[in-house]
Amino acid sequence: MAATKRRASRPGPISSNSSTSTKVWLFSLFLTLQYGAQPLISKRFTRREVIVTSSVLACEVVKVVCAFILMAKDGTLKRLYKEWTLIGSLTASGLPAAIYALQNSLLQISYRNLDSLTFSMLNQTKLFFTALFTYIILGQKQTIQQIGALFLLIIAAILLSIGEGSSKASSTDNPDAIVFYGIVPLLVASVLSGLASALCQWATQVKKHASYLMTVEMSIIGSLCLLASAYKSPDGTAIRQHGFFYGWTPLTLIPVTVNAVGGILVGLVTSYAGGVRKGFVIVSALLVTALLQFAFDGKPPSPYCLVAFPLVISSTSIYQKYPYLSKKKE
Repeated sequence: MAATKRRASRPGPISSNSSTSTKVWLFSLFLTLQYGAQPLISKRFTRREVIVTSSVLACEVVKVVCAFILMAKDGTLKRLYKEWTLIGSLTASGLPAAIYALQNSLLQISYRNLDSLTFSMLNQTKLFFTALFTYIILGQKQTIQQIGALFLLIIAAILLSIGEGSSKASSTDNPDAIVFYGIVPLLVASVLSGLASALCQWATQVKKHASYLMTVEMSIIGSLCLLASAYKSPDGTAIRQHGFFYGWTPLTLIPVTVNAVGGILVGLVTSYAGGVRKGFVIVSALLVTALLQFAFDGKPPSPYCLVAFPLVISSTSIYQKYPYLSKKKE
């Protein structure tokens, strides 16, 4: 009994918890800055001539490199290499990778046709689709508060759509271009994000697939899918005619690298702190986006954005604060 008490009172776990808490705050801070600044960075440092497929593929390469570094650092690279199988990889990562590849292309198109704040706020609709697909695929239920929060989110998305249709705060003055090349691609990307997120959750929780390994697999498979689809696409033709790095400047590497690191940070925040902290990070990122857009572009948000802004914040906060708790009989 005495030995048991001594083991229970060792200071090791306290130090470990303190270290983990520090990592959580650092990763959360970096992800908040990345997520909030990404739309502005992409619009400012990516020329319109840059081929979307080239920037997406470059982002995936950087993401793979980061994931390999992390696996080598935590000592799981050799073990995962020995346990890896092609069938297991395709089962866990194949479909989500293809979906994310298409989603990333749609996001790149949307970046160029929406103002930064509207992009970040409208992008929150992926929370609704994530909840929908996690219920369909995993049977994860929602509380009444969460359902109410999702309705608030839908109202905010409608307000933002109306605001974008009459606003000139974006990079184009054509309302049709704003809708069809900004809002529609972003909403489709949100649907795909929800589906892919649910599939990834199924792979990690049900299939017990390693997170970093899944990042590598999805990046490689997604890149192969993107290359295959680009063969006869306008992007593929443009790459063959002008070259892979057409329109690139040294500054183009900034949004590509920041976006790739953000993908790694999402996994780290979720791994260390769970979805609740990730939700607060997303809310905080909206404030970062608003501040950066006003500071660097001098564009105050439209009246519709001002109305939708508290709706997005409150709905996201409520959704994260009142999760469904299953009643288990002991």
